[in-house]
Amino acid sequence: MSRWLFLIGLGVLGAWVVRTQLFEGIVIASGSMEPTLSVGHHAIVNRMAYKFKQPKRGDIIVFPSPVQNKDLVKRVIAISGDDVHIRKKKVMLNGAELYEPYVKHERKDEILVGDNLEVGIVPRQKVFVLGDNRDFSGDSRDWIDPKTQKHVFFIDVKKIKGRVMGN
Repeated sequence: MSRWLFLIGLGVLGAWVVRTQLFEGIVIASGSMEPTLSVGHHAIVNRMAYKFKQPKRGDIIVFPSPVQNKDLVKRVIAISGDDVHIRKKKVMLNGAELYEPYVKHERKDEILVGDNLEVGIVPRQKVFVLGDNRDFSGDSRDWIDPKTQKHVFFIDVKKIKGRVMGN
């Protein structure tokens, strides 16, 4: 009997380690990353991805929202030291228009909040993130801290929970 309890305990411990430290399954709950990740899409988050290296431009990451009590999935657009501006829905990165074949604009003829934005230089250990479905994504363009009422442009690298795999 004690052998079975030991094996069950070992299994539970192993599952806990894998889920909390290595990999986690998620389900995409909103259309903010369409067409890359559709609503209901199942994905695996590599929780070790940034333990020993920094995020790269283009990575799709999971992190806690800076303005709500939930996790978000967004694409890293700019990393520490990058100069970011948005002009007429086009991301300008370090003085050049960013090539973004994954972006979806459903309201192309409308200028929305964040479609013209002077962000500036991304601080050290921070990233600037956007959803791929730009016209329907709450992201670095429009987050306002509820306590300070200041714009939240950047996500702290230390708060990133992992990188979405197999998108």
